[in-house]
Amino acid sequence: MKILSPKKQRFVDFIRSFTYNQNRPPTFVEIMDGLRIRSLGTINWYVNELEKEGILKRMKGHNGKRALSILEQHMDNSLPLLGLITAGYPLEVYEDKENIEVPPNFMHAGNYVLKVVGNSMIEDNIQDGDYVIIQRVQTAETGQTIVAYVNDEATLKRYYPKKNGIELHPRNPDYSIIHVSPYDDFKIGGIVLGLMRQYD
Repeated sequence: MKILSPKKQRFVDFIRSFTYNQNRPPTFVEIMDGLRIRSLGTINWYVNELEKEGILKRMKGHNGKRALSILEQHMDNSLPLLGLITAGYPLEVYEDKENIEVPPNFMHAGNYVLKVVGNSMIEDNIQDGDYVIIQRVQTAETGQTIVAYVNDEATLKRYYPKKNGIELHPRNPDYSIIHVSPYDDFKIGGIVLGLMRQYD
C-alpha cells in the first residue's frame, strides 16, 4: 500500500469524495475550484505524479473526454485503531499501533477507529465488538453520537446540551442518562461517522 504526502492525499481525497457524491469524476477545473489551486499546470502535475505512482488512471469517459479513476487497490485505506470505548470507564488505549481497513469514503486526516465494548447504544445498532469510525472534532450538534470525556472517563453516547449542563443519552433502557454539570471536566473527542461489524 502506498502512503502519500498530505498534499497528494488531499488531492486524491477530493477526487474520491467528488466521484462518490456526484457519481462521476471531477474535471480539472472542478479540482482547481475545490482545492483552490490557481494553475491547470499544477493539477496536471499532480495527476502525472499520481499516475506514475499507480494511484490515478486517466480513462476515456462516456463523453469521449479523459476521466480520472482512482485505483483503490494501491491505496492505504486504513485508519488507526486507537483503543476500546465503553460506557462510563476510562478509554483503554492500545499501546501498540494498529490500523484497520475502512471504506475509502471515510479516509480523511484525523479520522480514527475505536472498538465498542458493551451494549449501551444497542438501539442505534451499535453492538458489543463493533468498530466505530470517528471524526476528530471538538464540537457536535444536538443528537449526534459522540466520544465524550467526562472527568477523564470516556463513553460513547448521544449528545444533548441543556441550559444547566449536558446530557449524554444511552440507547438502551437498561442504562441511565449521564448528567454533566458545568463543574465537570468535559470534552468531545469526536463524532461517529460510520460503523463496521465483523461476522464470525
